[in-house]
Amino acid sequence: MNRIFLTAFLAIPLLAADTQEVNKRIQASADVLNEIMSAPDKGIPAKLLSSAHCVAIVPGMKKAGFIVGGKYGKGVLTCRRNGSWSAPATIRIEGGSFGLQIGGGETDIVMLIMNDKGEQKLLSDKFTVGADASVMAGPVGRAADAQTDAAMHAEILAYSRARGAFAGISLDGATFRPDKDDNKVLYGSDATPKEILSGSIKAPASAQPLYDALNKYSASSTGD
Repeated sequence: MNRIFLTAFLAIPLLAADTQEVNKRIQASADVLNEIMSAPDKGIPAKLLSSAHCVAIVPGMKKAGFIVGGKYGKGVLTCRRNGSWSAPATIRIEGGSFGLQIGGGETDIVMLIMNDKGEQKLLSDKFTVGADASVMAGPVGRAADAQTDAAMHAEILAYSRARGAFAGISLDGATFRPDKDDNKVLYGSDATPKEILSGSIKAPASAQPLYDALNKYSASSTGD
C-alpha cells in the first residue's frame, strides 16, 4: 500500500508538468494567430477565418522531428459550436512533405477546416492529406480576395510560417491524429476528440487567449 501511495505521490509533479506544457502550447497557438493576423496585408483573409468550421494550429514544429522520424509537431484544434468555440483538442502532425520552408528553424502551421466534410476527417482516428482529405494552400492577405471564393470550396486550407515568411502551403502526405495522451492530461479522462469538440466539455482557463484571438479576427463568431 505504501508503495502504491508513493508512486501516486511522485506522479503528481509529473502530471502538473505535463499540464503546464499543454497549456503553454495553447498559449503559443494564440500567439501564432495574433502575430500572423497582425502582419499588414500578410494574414489569413478575414472572410476565410470567419467562415471556417474549425481552426487547427501547430506552433513551433521543429526540423529535428524530420531527422529522427519522430513526432513532427503538436498543436490544438477548436471548432465552432452554436456561436462559440469548443474546448481545444490536442493533435499531432507526422510525416509528409512541407516544402522548402521546413528547411530551417521552427515552422508554424495553421489550418482552416472549411466544411462538414473536412471536419469529419479531423474527427477520425487519423487521416492522411492527399489520400483521405484534400488540402490546398490558402490564399494570403487582402490581395487574395479574388481567390477567396474558390478557397471557400476547399475542405481544408493550410498555411505555414518560417523565418518570418507566411504563405499557403501543401501538406500532401502528412498524417494528422488526436494526441490522446495530451487530451487525457488536459481533461483528466479519455475524452475523444468528438466529445471535446462537441461543446459539451468545459474548456480549460488557458484556452481564453486562443478564443480572444479567434474572436478578434473572426467577425462571425461570438466567443466563449
